[in-house]
Amino acid sequence: PAGAGAAAQPVETLAGGLVQPYHARMRYTCRGCQGTIERGEGHLVVVPEHTPDLRRHWHRACWHRERRRRNGRSG
Repeated sequence: PAGAGAAAQPVETLAGGLVQPYHARMRYTCRGCQGTIERGEGHLVVVPEHTPDLRRHWHRACWHRERRRRNGRSG
């Protein structure tokens, strides 16, 4: 049958947290907009549950848009 042997894509479980400005000691690149997250700028770190080495830093607004996109909503 068509699609036989094709693996289903698992739903990615993400963990994350808010990085307070006083803990943001390095510059990062936002995964969402590729813009710079400056030292001292509060932001989010998103970590895939099964691949923690793929953690990414996001502006809060960029992560909000990404979550809406992943949930099938625009804007």
